[in-house]
Amino acid sequence: MEINTGDTAWMLTASALVLLMTPGLGFFYAGFVRSKNVLGTIMQSFVVIGLVGVLWVLLGYTLAFAPTEGGLIGNLDFIGMKDVTMQPLLPDAETTIPHEAFVAFQMMFAIITPALITGAFAERAKFSTFLIFMAAWSLLVYAPVAHWVFGAGFLSVFSEESFLGIDMDALDFAGGTAIHVNAGAAALAAAIFYGKRRGFGTEPMEPHNVTYIILGTALLWFGWFGFNAGSAGAANLQAANAFLVTNTAAAAAALTWMFASWAFTGKASAIGAAAGAVAGLVAITPASGFVEPYAAVIIGAAAGLLCYGAVRIRVRSGLDDSLDVVGVHGVGGLWGGIATGLFATATVGGVDGLFYGNADQMVDQVVALAVVAVYSFVVTSIILKALDITVGLRVSDDEEELGLDVTQHGERGYVLDEGGIPVYASASLPTTNPSPEPAPQPEPGA
Repeated sequence: MEINTGDTAWMLTASALVLLMTPGLGFFYAGFVRSKNVLGTIMQSFVVIGLVGVLWVLLGYTLAFAPTEGGLIGNLDFIGMKDVTMQPLLPDAETTIPHEAFVAFQMMFAIITPALITGAFAERAKFSTFLIFMAAWSLLVYAPVAHWVFGAGFLSVFSEESFLGIDMDALDFAGGTAIHVNAGAAALAAAIFYGKRRGFGTEPMEPHNVTYIILGTALLWFGWFGFNAGSAGAANLQAANAFLVTNTAAAAAALTWMFASWAFTGKASAIGAAAGAVAGLVAITPASGFVEPYAAVIIGAAAGLLCYGAVRIRVRSGLDDSLDVVGVHGVGGLWGGIATGLFATATVGGVDGLFYGNADQMVDQVVALAVVAVYSFVVTSIILKALDITVGLRVSDDEEELGLDVTQHGERGYVLDEGGIPVYASASLPTTNPSPEPAPQPEPGA
């Protein structure tokens, strides 16, 4: 065994790129909310970096990546980084990166996945309960699913284990199933259990800062190169392919969502282009190490249309998934997992999909998507119900009216009154939104 310094340098760089995605997500989400909740929304993404960063080292990593127990969960061999520090990734096999580099890279995935869910309950979550929920979800939902898909679990191509007769060789190069479908199903449960925001559907809830949305999208797009290309585990041909198809799918989806919203509303929406780019990035994530660039154009273009349609349906359904986590990440991840089963080719990733003569791969993809979606929704619902009964999920009506910035953090994201005069943030601020009421909220991406 010999550590390759080039591969190690790439994996450490990719880890940093993925970490940048979480504050990028914070800006993306914060732009969509009202000004009285901008700081609280960014804080939810930011604090997850600290919370999950500690949990991952102590317990999360061993549950996700230690040797399997019946194909369901990792054992405790790596608890607290036992037998990890200053070791190669696979001591008894050929490997090119240190174990700690792999831990760091996977930690960034573990951080951003629960952060994605926060968009479903934006503007109404009690911060203390939020912290408990994020910790519980990371250990009870993300870690097992990561083990099933990325580790040696029963859905993984790396495992011979089965559970209840299920032994799939599902393909998920960088997290379409383990991250986006997982978070999307959890977001659906969260939107249901948190309920609607006060005034939803009757009061203005227009995005307060579209420039934040574009900034967040740019940071996500940039970081996604580490997300997908880093999942090759080395600086190799597969990483280069993943890099190229990632950009291709995002570009195609940004265009199709923009043109779709333009056709429906008569305007070329900046929000629509940004949301489309994210949808394309989500959809190409599971496929990026398995498909050729031509397929990335199709996957991205379809993602833009499918996710735009899902958001329009959500608007009409009355579900208050505040920032459309289900429509973008859930639907985008489902399409990406299916598309992987369609377009995968052995010339890129060593496995053929349906269009290259391997129909069994499509069966594996669908089963894995269904198992993860159902597990995530059910266990998330149990966690949320328990928290609602014991400590409560939502802030009070008065606190929601005042905004999360002041009531949960004693600070404000902006300190200008209506006349542009600086004011000091304090918990005794007036109980009205200090900025003028915006126009009625358009359909997301419209």
